[in-house]
Amino acid sequence: MATEQELQSLFNTLDSDQDGKISKNELFFSPGLSAIISAETGVSSPQELLAMHGDKDGSITFEQLKRVVQETGNLS
Repeated sequence: MATEQELQSLFNTLDSDQDGKISKNELFFSPGLSAIISAETGVSSPQELLAMHGDKDGSITFEQLKRVVQETGNLS
């Protein structure tokens, strides 16, 4: 379970180009952090997370990620 601040910090770390979105490439370049995202969202892979909850361009914003974590009950 994560707080919103912890989730924001994780998101910012994964968003290496600081464009406000996490892309598939950014998830793959950080497998450890990607695993934490998977655990918090209940989604088995980065591809599944982006396909189910991301934008058409294959990325996910903080608000989209936060909504997924809230839906799984992992945001405190």
